[in-house]
Amino acid sequence: MSIVLYDLCGADDRRFSPYCWRVKMALAHKGLPFETRPVPFRQIRDICDGAQTSVPVIEDDGRIVRDSFDIAVYLETTYPELPSLFGGAAGLGLSRFVDKWSVLEINATLVRMIVADIHGVLQPDDEPYFRETREKRFGARLEEVQEGREERLETLRAKLEPARQTLARQPYLSGITPLFADFILFGTLQWARIASPLQILADDDPIRPWFEGCLDLYGGIGRSAAAAA
Repeated sequence: MSIVLYDLCGADDRRFSPYCWRVKMALAHKGLPFETRPVPFRQIRDICDGAQTSVPVIEDDGRIVRDSFDIAVYLETTYPELPSLFGGAAGLGLSRFVDKWSVLEINATLVRMIVADIHGVLQPDDEPYFRETREKRFGARLEEVQEGREERLETLRAKLEPARQTLARQPYLSGITPLFADFILFGTLQWARIASPLQILADDDPIRPWFEGCLDLYGGIGRSAAAAA
């Protein structure tokens, strides 16, 4: 029986959630069959009888698992005979650091640069909810939050320097093979690729070949999602 992944969905079946992309890459890495069920923002609470407030969520043989990192740990412990997502306990610990770095430094900066673009790829019924909650969070209209983003690109790119220097010495953040640490940063960049036309990486950025390679992993599951126009 396939694992079910509840996957955030915008207009035209656009799947842009960075955290859902982490899980899709993890499932593909493990070689686990799965099906995605598209869920717009307004239907997330319907997943688990009104108790759920965010995705990703997976359902595996009746068991519900929430949160992208918790899902990765679940997959690792439930299917230890399949390719590892962490390469051992030390890799799990280091992946937690990559997760916090990505969320606190990269995602928190990036969202202010693409938030109005995200609104633009939502289903119409989701737009009022998204605008109300995000404008309350940022204290300004979405368009104002995103305004002047080109001048902030270098700040974002500077925050990616740890990844840049790591990838100058090895093919993946995790070493010689991609693991969950790679999927964390990949999910963030895939989020921007699908939701926004803003070019996050310069053409000559050493991170770009790594990202392009990740798009082609596992039969091109990442590349199969159309980039923003």
